Amino acid sequence: DIEIPEEATQIDARGKIITPGLFSPIGQIGLSEVGAVAGTNDATQRGNDFSASFDVAEAYNPRSIVVAISRIDGVTRAAITPRAGGPDDAGNASHVLSGLGSVVHLGDSLEHFVRHGAVVVANFGESGSSVAAGSRAAAVQILRGALDDAAEYAENRAAFERAEWRDLSVSRNDLEVLQSVLDRSTAMLFNVNRASDLMVVINLAEEYNIRAIIAGGAEAWLVADHLSAANIPVILNGMNNLPGDFDHINARLDSADLLLEAGVTIAFGAGAQTQSARLLTQAAGISVANGLTWDQALEAITLAPAQIFGVDDTVGSIEPGKDADLIIWSADPLELTSYPDQVYI
Repeated sequence: DIEIPEEATQIDARGKIITPGLFSPIGQIGLSEVGAVAGTNDATQRGNDFSASFDVAEAYNPRSIVVAISRIDGVTRAAITPRAGGPDDAGNASHVLSGLGSVVHLGDSLEHFVRHGAVVVANFGESGSSVAAGSRAAAVQILRGALDDAAEYAENRAAFERAEWRDLSVSRNDLEVLQSVLDRSTAMLFNVNRASDLMVVINLAEEYNIRAIIAGGAEAWLVADHLSAANIPVILNGMNNLPGDFDHINARLDSADLLLEAGVTIAFGAGAQTQSARLLTQAAGISVANGLTWDQALEAITLAPAQIFGVDDTVGSIEPGKDADLIIWSADPLELTSYPDQVYI
C-alpha cells in the first residue's frame, strides 16, 4: 500500500532475491592493497609505543581497489582489524595486543566509519606464542599485565600525573584505550583456535568482566557449551576442515551447526577476509551443506556480524528505519557461481 512518488526510480526485481548487504567481520579491506608489497600494507602493529592504541582507522583508504572489488561482490560493511606480523628490518616486533579495529561502510559517502574503535584485537594460541617469546603462557601473562596496569591506572591517575608510578607494561595511550575494555564499552577480539586456548579466553573474560569475541575458533565446537554460557560469539572460517597446524587438529565443516545448536552466535569471516572477503557467500553455502539452514547461513554473513560489533541498529537486516544496504541477486546468493546483479549502499 505504499504510494510511489512519480519521480522515484523504479527497479524491476521480479523473480529475483533481495538480501541485506554482506558484512565482512574481520580483515584489512582498505588497509592492504597487495599482500606481497610492504608499502601497501598498513594494518600490522609493531613496536612498543602503541599496542592496544594502534588505530588502523588512520590508514583506511576508501579508494582502495580491494574496497571496490569487495563492493561489487556484495560486501557493504566491514570490520577493519589490525594484525601481528614478523619483525621488520629494524627489529621492531609485534605485540600480543594488535590495536583498535573499526567498522566501515564501503559506499562513497565522505564519512566511512560506522563505529570507530569497535574492538581491541589480541593474539592468543599460536599467533600469540609467535609474538610472546614462543610461549602461549607468556602471551596470557602479557595480557594480564596490561589489564592489571589499566585497572590500577584508572584508580591512580593523579599519581601518574605526578610521575609517582612504577614501570608499566604498556604505554599511557594503551592504558587509556584499555579503560573501554574494562568498562565493557569496547570488546576484545581474540585470534585463537585451539580448544584449550579458548578456555583461557573464557576464564579471562569472566575474571576481568570483559566482552570477548573469538576470531578463528577452529576447535570452538569442543567448548561450545562454555562459549554459550559466557555469551562469547565466534567468527569462523567456514571452509576450514583440515589440520593445517596443531591449533586446527579438530577442525570440521559442521562446526557452525554445532555452535549454533549450543546457542553460540556465529559469523563467517576468518578465512574469507581482505582480498578474499567475497568468499563469505561460499563459506555460508558450505555451512548449508553441513547442517545450517539457508536462513541461518545468510544471517551469519549479514545480521550476526552486525550484532557482534554492535551496529545491528542500523545494518544487517532489511527493516524499516535501517540503512538501505541491499543486494539484488538473480540466483541463490549462497551458490558458488552466483554474483550480485546490483548493490545498494
